[in-house]
Amino acid sequence: MQIQDFDHRLAGYAYLLEKLEITGIPNWHKSAVATTGIHSVTRQDGFVDEVFRAQYWPGETIGAHLEFALKYDGVNLALLAKIFEKIAMQELVEFIESKPTGKYVRRIWFFYEFLTEKQLPIDDMTTSNYIDALETKDYYTVQKGERSPRHRVVNNLLGPRTFCPVVRKTERLLELDSASLQRRCEEIVTDYPPQLLRHALRSLYNIEARSSFEIENITSNTSRTEKFIASLQLAEKEDFCEKARLIELQNRIVDPRFSDSDYRLSQQYVGQSIAYQKEIIHYICPKPDDLPSLMEGLLASHARMKTGGIPPVIHAAVIAYGFVFLHPFEDGNGRVHRFLIHNILAMQNMVPRGLMFPVSAVMLKNPDAYDRSLEAFSRPLLQVIDYSMDAMGRMTVESESACWYSYMDMTAQAEALSEFILKTIEEELVQELNFLANYDTAKQAIQHIIDMPDRLIDLFIHVCLQNNGHLSEKKRTAHFDFLTDDELTAMQQAVRNSYKQV
Repeated sequence: MQIQDFDHRLAGYAYLLEKLEITGIPNWHKSAVATTGIHSVTRQDGFVDEVFRAQYWPGETIGAHLEFALKYDGVNLALLAKIFEKIAMQELVEFIESKPTGKYVRRIWFFYEFLTEKQLPIDDMTTSNYIDALETKDYYTVQKGERSPRHRVVNNLLGPRTFCPVVRKTERLLELDSASLQRRCEEIVTDYPPQLLRHALRSLYNIEARSSFEIENITSNTSRTEKFIASLQLAEKEDFCEKARLIELQNRIVDPRFSDSDYRLSQQYVGQSIAYQKEIIHYICPKPDDLPSLMEGLLASHARMKTGGIPPVIHAAVIAYGFVFLHPFEDGNGRVHRFLIHNILAMQNMVPRGLMFPVSAVMLKNPDAYDRSLEAFSRPLLQVIDYSMDAMGRMTVESESACWYSYMDMTAQAEALSEFILKTIEEELVQELNFLANYDTAKQAIQHIIDMPDRLIDLFIHVCLQNNGHLSEKKRTAHFDFLTDDELTAMQQAVRNSYKQV
C-alpha cells in the first residue's frame, strides 16, 4: 500500500529512514499517522501498513520517532544500527535524559550501546525495576538473560552483537510450536511397532541424503551419499556447531577438489547467466572479511539458544538459515544448512529417539515454498547492497553490509521450517512408515508362497509396484524365470493386497 503524503505522515522507522536518508531492508511493519481520518491496517505477504489517528503523531524529533518505532513497529536491530550511525549523540543523550525511566527510552539507550559498542555520557541507573530488552509476549527470547545494571535491562536477545537475529511470535508460529509438533509426531509413531521404526530409520536417512543432494541438482555418488548418511547418524549424538566440525562436515559431503580448510576468502553470490557477461543476481553473500566475526556470532548464538530455553524449531531455523545466508564455504553450504536442521532438532530432543525427519524431502516436493523462505531475506537484501562485477564475473561488494546479515528478522524462515516439519511428520513420515508396513505384509505373504532370498523379494515387490502390481514378462524372464505360474499369480496378488492395488 502506498502511503499518500497529502493525508498521511510517515512515523517510526519509515520517518527516520526518510529523514536520515537511509536505504534499508523494509521493516515488517510500516507506520504513518493520518492528518484526518480513522485508524486502518493493511496486511499483505507478511507486511503490515498501519495508519494511526492524528493524536498518535509523536512530533518531529528523532528520539520521539525512535520511541514510536519500538512501541509500534517492533525491534529492528539492523535499522536501529543504521539510524544510530546517523544521529547526533548529543540529541540522543538529551532525549534519554528527558525521561530516563521510560521503558522504551531505556531500551533505546541499551540498544545504542549494544549495537555501537559506544557508551553515552549518561550516568548508570540506580533505581527502577529491570525490564526485558525484548518483550517476551512478542518475541522468542532466551531465559535468564544477562542483567545490565547500567540500563536496568535484561539482555534476552538471541545472540551477541555480531549475530543477533530476531524472531517474532506470530499467530502461525504459536500455533505450530515445537511442543505441539513433537506431540503430533509421538501420536503418529505409537501406531507402528518398534521393529518397523528401526527398519524405517535407514530408509529415512537415505531419503534425506538423496533429497538434500537433489535440491541442488547434484547427482551424488554412493561414497558421498554414504558419508552424508554417516554424518546424519551422528547428528543426534554430537553438536556440529563448532568451526572445526563444520569444516569437517563440508569436507565429507563435497567433491574433494572443493573441500575447504577455513571459511571462504572470495566474494560469493548466487546468480543465473542469461547471456555472455550478463548475470541475474539472486543473492549476495557477506564479504569474506566479515565472515569470521559473523560466523563466530552465529556459533555463539547457537550456544546461547541451546541453554536458553528456545523452542527447537526456532533454534534450528535461526542457525540453519543463518548459516546458509552467511554462506561460509565455497561449496556445500545448502547441504550443511539442511544437516544443521537435523542436528539441532535431535540435540534439542525434538525428534523421538531412533527416528529422523526427512525435511529435505518435503523441501524438494515444495520448491516454491522453500525458495520463498530463502527469498524472504535474499530479495530485499539486493536493494541495499552496492556491488560491481568485472569481465570475469567476479563480484566486489562496495558498501558496508555486515549489519544486514548480523541482525536479520528470521520470522519468515521460522514459519517456513515449522510448516516443513509439519508436512514431514504428517505426510512424508506417515507415507514412508505406511510403505514399510505394507512391505512387511507383502514380504511375509510372499515367504509363505516361496522361500527365496530377501534380495529377490525386495526386487519382486519393487518391480511389481512399478507396474501396477504385475510382473512384466521381460522382468520375469530376466529375474524370476524359476517361478511357476501359480506362484507368480499368488505373489502378485500378495503385493496388490498389501499395497491396496487392484
